[in-house]
Amino acid sequence: MLRGLVGGVGLWALPLTALAQGVAPSAETVVRGSPRGSSELRGRSFTTVPRPALEETLPRSTPDALRTVPGVSVQQTAHGQASPYLRGLTGQQVVHVFDGVRLNNGTWRQGPNQYLFTVDPATLDRVEVVRGSASTRWGSDALGGAVLVYPVEPRLDSSRGGLTLHPRAWTRYGSADTTFGGRAELDAQLGRSVAILVGGGYRDVGLLESAGATRSPLTGRPPQVPLLEGDGRTQRGTGFREGTFDARVVARLSPGLHAVAAVYGYRQFDAPRTDQCPPPYAPERECLVYEEQFRTLAYTALRGSAGTLLPEVDLTASYQRHHERRRRDRPLSSAVNGFLDDVDTLGLSFRASTRRFGLSAGDRPTAALGLRWNLGVDAQRDQVASSAWITFTDVSVTRPYSRGQYLDGALWLQAGAFTEVELDLHERLFLRVGGRLSAVGAQAPGDPESGSRGVQRSYLAPVARAGLEFQPTGALSLHANLDQGFRAPNLDDLTARQQAGPGFQFENPRLDAERSLTAELGLRTRTRPVQLELWGWALALDGAVTRVLRGAEECPPSTPQCLASWSRYQLVNATGRSWIYGGELSLKVLFPRDFSFLATLAYAWGEGPDPSAPPSPDNPPPVPLSRIPPLNGTAQVRWQPRSLPLMTALVFRWAAEQTRLAPADRGDARIPEGGTAGWAVLDLRASVRVGQHLRTNLVLENLLDTPYRIHGSSINGPGRGVLLSLFAAW
Repeated sequence: MLRGLVGGVGLWALPLTALAQGVAPSAETVVRGSPRGSSELRGRSFTTVPRPALEETLPRSTPDALRTVPGVSVQQTAHGQASPYLRGLTGQQVVHVFDGVRLNNGTWRQGPNQYLFTVDPATLDRVEVVRGSASTRWGSDALGGAVLVYPVEPRLDSSRGGLTLHPRAWTRYGSADTTFGGRAELDAQLGRSVAILVGGGYRDVGLLESAGATRSPLTGRPPQVPLLEGDGRTQRGTGFREGTFDARVVARLSPGLHAVAAVYGYRQFDAPRTDQCPPPYAPERECLVYEEQFRTLAYTALRGSAGTLLPEVDLTASYQRHHERRRRDRPLSSAVNGFLDDVDTLGLSFRASTRRFGLSAGDRPTAALGLRWNLGVDAQRDQVASSAWITFTDVSVTRPYSRGQYLDGALWLQAGAFTEVELDLHERLFLRVGGRLSAVGAQAPGDPESGSRGVQRSYLAPVARAGLEFQPTGALSLHANLDQGFRAPNLDDLTARQQAGPGFQFENPRLDAERSLTAELGLRTRTRPVQLELWGWALALDGAVTRVLRGAEECPPSTPQCLASWSRYQLVNATGRSWIYGGELSLKVLFPRDFSFLATLAYAWGEGPDPSAPPSPDNPPPVPLSRIPPLNGTAQVRWQPRSLPLMTALVFRWAAEQTRLAPADRGDARIPEGGTAGWAVLDLRASVRVGQHLRTNLVLENLLDTPYRIHGSSINGPGRGVLLSLFAAW
């Protein structure tokens, strides 16, 4: 029986991973999901970015790999940071999951954050982007959707005994930011039941050269950030160094059951935050630098089949540490501010899916009727260590502050359970319903010296979803989904004091939870010459957490950064409902002589209540929501001959101007006065396989040397340049 057409048509790529196995690549393929993690995707709006696409596009980061996914816009506050927007939402409002383990913790910031950047794209097998509220499966934070990343598995062939080794290595270069780096890994099979994959990489990234300054569509003037060097192209406050390491062991316990033990590490050094190097209206030498941005993830898992009743089980226990050390240089004040934050996270999750049970129609069983049940429980505990200090450089004296960005010793706890039922009502009609109950708690000690209140909050959140799929023909499926989402305020909302894009932001310990409802209609069609996917959706957001401008007299005690900032903000819940509407389209057309055409299109429009409007019996007019991406899309013409080991593609990326700005956007240095100008960029990609062991990938980016900026970013896109990668495998 045909199940929902999955995989979308977001990206098709030359299956270069076949090279690593010593075989010639086949004709282009469409990835349709996977044995593990596929149950939450059936009937949903989602796109899979497979490993061949990661190898072809040479993304600078994992978020950068999503830049051609419909409904996704990748914002960059710095060259060493990137945050994907899903249907106009990002940061805390999108859940990120690595191999079944939540990356989101209790300190994820409101708005764009850098955390998905700490996932090394060279370690990934695929990325799955689920659009629309997804809290039934993933709990808090999944208002806009989920980004699910899966690492490469070591090869385990039960027909082989003894020791089998498969070394691999590759190096890459980028001219726009003088990137040079590489990775080496070893895939080893020990006997018939154990396989190991170990690897490590390093990258040195220089200052990013753009095609020149972008300009306001209203005034024609450049934005306040970034600061450009004398050549008018090189961007101050970019460049960083990074190292990665990973090890993964898979042991076969039975033909269908595996044990997994893995560790993944990321180490980033000396990454400036571009919009704070220097901040607007500050001296040129003032700069906020992330001296250390470290993430370590270790976990063990039991995965596979637990018998005929439970063919899919996943029991995972995990530990994570996110370590962040920042330095703000203020040379004119002869002072350096220092900040250190560590978050230790313990996680436990269990998920299972039953086999499909046949149902009866009347007194007779029928193959067309069936039922499958998915269920799971999960829990997470975050503990925060946070400190801050100031060093007076003229006298070499360091004094600690009474508190850091967060309240030291704060705890964040969440637990939940979900269940989902998939019903085959007919051989062409499928119903999926489910629900989750989550409990979230936050506690933090008070700090009288800084006027910080203690926090003791708890939230109980039931959510549900329902989806209907109809397949009138084998090549066509129609979808209708309703999904609830929620996000409980975390420790960043309730306790943090920090420099954000629009200005200094301080805490609000009285915030309530955000809740969303996404309604979407979709169409998928798949024939040999044409593949089409079309979605229309509306997201209603209640209690949206947004920034409100505050005066200097409202700054917390003992917080000189607040008084010194150009603007000051506090987070509040909007008093009414916010709306985001939009649509996404993906299209692929096959032509003779191995040519194909691919295109995507996405649009979002959002508005909500004005949080700064004074109370009034009359409803004030709504205002635009912050940093909603403009109309945007891509188009590709590809040639991938079956008879030759090569691929070429001409890629057109574009975005319209965005002049609908939220009140907070108008004071945000990352957005030019009046909005972000539209842009169009042309790239050329090529891939060539040499023999059985060597492959090279080439990207000529921004061929026309067009100045451009993703809406809400602090940096301009790269100018004309070359990305080159060499890959060898045995």
